[in-house]
Amino acid sequence: MKQVLQNLRDGTTEVADVPAPLPGFGQVLIHTERTLVSAGTERMLVEFGKASLIDKARQQPDKVRQVVDKVRTDGLAPTLETVRAKLDQPLALGYCNAGTVIAVGPGVTGFAPGDRVASNGKHAEIVAVPANLCARVPDGVSSDAAAFTVVGAIALQGIRLVQPTLGEAVVVTGLGLIGLMAVQLLRSHGCRVLGIDYDPARLALAASFGAQTVDLSAGADTVAAATAFSRGRGVDAVIVTASSKSSEPIRQAAHMCRKRGRIVLVGVTGLELSRADFYEKELTFQVSCSYGPGRYDPAYEEKGNDYPVGFVRWTEQRNFEAVLDMMAGGQLDVAPLISHRFAVLEAERAYAVMGGKEPSLGILFDYPSDQAEPRAEPVRTVRLRDASAAPGPARIGFVGSGNYASKVLIPAFRAAGAELGSVASAAGVSGLHAARKFGFAETTTDAERIFADDTIDTVVVTTRHDSHADLVLRAIAAGKHVFVEKPLGLSPEELDAIEAAQEARIAEGTGRLVMVGFNRRFAPNVVRARQLLAGSGEPVAMTMTVNAGAIPAEHWTQDSEVGGGRIVGEVCHFVDLLRHLAGAAIVEVRTRAMESATGDTVSLQLAFANGSIGTIHYFANGHSGLAKERLEVFSSGRVLRLDNFRRLEGYGFKGFRRQRLWRQDKGQRACAAAFVEAVRQGGPAPIPFEELLEVSRATLALARGASE
Repeated sequence: MKQVLQNLRDGTTEVADVPAPLPGFGQVLIHTERTLVSAGTERMLVEFGKASLIDKARQQPDKVRQVVDKVRTDGLAPTLETVRAKLDQPLALGYCNAGTVIAVGPGVTGFAPGDRVASNGKHAEIVAVPANLCARVPDGVSSDAAAFTVVGAIALQGIRLVQPTLGEAVVVTGLGLIGLMAVQLLRSHGCRVLGIDYDPARLALAASFGAQTVDLSAGADTVAAATAFSRGRGVDAVIVTASSKSSEPIRQAAHMCRKRGRIVLVGVTGLELSRADFYEKELTFQVSCSYGPGRYDPAYEEKGNDYPVGFVRWTEQRNFEAVLDMMAGGQLDVAPLISHRFAVLEAERAYAVMGGKEPSLGILFDYPSDQAEPRAEPVRTVRLRDASAAPGPARIGFVGSGNYASKVLIPAFRAAGAELGSVASAAGVSGLHAARKFGFAETTTDAERIFADDTIDTVVVTTRHDSHADLVLRAIAAGKHVFVEKPLGLSPEELDAIEAAQEARIAEGTGRLVMVGFNRRFAPNVVRARQLLAGSGEPVAMTMTVNAGAIPAEHWTQDSEVGGGRIVGEVCHFVDLLRHLAGAAIVEVRTRAMESATGDTVSLQLAFANGSIGTIHYFANGHSGLAKERLEVFSSGRVLRLDNFRRLEGYGFKGFRRQRLWRQDKGQRACAAAFVEAVRQGGPAPIPFEELLEVSRATLALARGASE
């Protein structure tokens, strides 16, 4: 299928062949008929992409501070690689989509194939969208009009925050798409509306919708005009839909308002506010968040948990429905807002118009329609090159192509000499990027294709944590080697199922390697530490301190059902590292957690069969300026100290004082190389399967202790 992608590194726009998505849980699969270009958001992204690296930094000062901290702790080269990798990822543009449902995923109710829907889907021929971000299009509302639904919901949410009443005087500053739709919706509320803009054509449209107008290009005094419009009382409310770096729109809004007036910011402006402007009138100021309640809430958008209508009357979805009802009833007319129409294949030309001098407003993309004939099955695999006819051992299929996979694991497996066969991703965009960048033969959105491909003997799993156990079991059942990015599973039952499946295969003589990406034991400085400790026969005492940093409670890694929490999702690395250095089985674990909303500031104790002990301090309440990981090992009157996997220092070791690396190395490449070599040679797993289970079960026990 065709999809519009934006390169943030150089600002180029591309219409790419991307494999069509499959509908996931709670998702609706839509065949697109129209999409609307959101001029404000998409122009900003295009201009950001075309900016120099210095200008990009100026636009994101918070990101610059993060980069500086990372340089201090990890070094310049890894930081530059991270920045370049981030900018190299293509961005799927668009969020105003109208089309027809062709399939629904599990858990979806209220939608069926054949339904016409509006959604926040991308500029793509086929999109998979959460059901709560879709609304059925009423009869009589065209696809052209339905494509404006999401922009209309943004305007409507701003109006809901203003809480207008019949007869009030309301100013709309900025008459782009959102502003002009806000004018019409306010008029339908029975409000008197004053529209402010520089563009005479947009002012004329606002006037045609029943607003009075102020032409900024003519040097009009907006405050005086608003005072006259309000009959000398001051306006009741101002909705700012303008996009400007200046704080002037907000300052003017404060001067226009009556005492206890309301100001809502829907657009983007500077926010250098004068306390006196707001204090003397007791003004209310609020920033509107996108389409309405539910936005950016994973429980609502991804899991499909609706808010009870008795408590939250207007959610995102219900705002969509309200906008469509206004279109169906004739109170909202978007036909005059359409300035250009392009086939989706002409997207690059459309963005040139949007960023050029030619006047534009609502730009629509048309998509090929095959409604006259039965719709063909969407193409879910895109071939990029011919694969070798007789692949050798270690032909890899990647399931998942997110940031860690593309930045770390795929390069590591390629460097190890593995043949890159197929890469699967849910939406298709990241998979296409990875396939192009690293040389996969194909990319797909159907992971089952990888398990069914007899030429692929090895599967690498890099998806979200809740899918790991199922994908490992499918790989074992398919008779393939499997490397899974930690964790192995999120529950004892999942680990038991994996153990039983692998043991059954081994008993049949068809067992393959199962490996978890516990890479830190393969780091050069850890390998050296293990050599220095070998031979003493004495137990060791270890302290691992992790300056983990805070992650919001709503992040998927904190979700016990999806990410498993940070102990299961990340602390497993350090449990494995201490297990490796102790050289003996874990016999006891204890947890002490600081009380917090996320429960990810913890102190963990481990005891080992040979008398060794270990403590992991995993703290989320520190400062990013401090390096993330530090390990100290005490044994037989000697001490090893490892700082952030860059410098190893020894105290009391004859002939060894320090080993310093030019750059941080946590062992990812060596880990992948050891696994690929074992696959090729048919040798034992780099980490014994029993040890993987032991570490995974110990980590789950530590996580349970933190929650008790």
